[in-house]
Amino acid sequence: MGRNKYSQHEIDIIAMLLRKKCAGTRFQQKEIRHQLRVNFEFNISDFNEQGKAFGDKELQEAIQRGAIQILDDATIAAMKEKRARDKARDEAARQAEAEANADANEGNWQEAMKEWEEWEKSVSDGDNGK
Repeated sequence: MGRNKYSQHEIDIIAMLLRKKCAGTRFQQKEIRHQLRVNFEFNISDFNEQGKAFGDKELQEAIQRGAIQILDDATIAAMKEKRARDKARDEAARQAEAEANADANEGNWQEAMKEWEEWEKSVSDGDNGK
């Protein structure tokens, strides 16, 4: 799920991209959908009926029914900053968890290596691991 709150400037750009998408080739449409997702966190599937085209007209309808809200630039900027902070915090937590798991598994790895070396030694000594 992407955003549903945009500034008027962002809506204007999204509308322009949607007009280009409707007039473009299949490859161009794919590129524009990618731009919408990456640059604006705008997922067409969040606002349209499945199987129907989504263009400028459908964008305006989504705004009229309240599915998309238009806020002032300062509010949008603050929202983006908060999202970036949250994303950085979540990434730091994931990284710390990964490091903790690596440290916990490191002992298991070392223990397994010792068992392997003991087994190899016993095989080379001639008791065939028995």
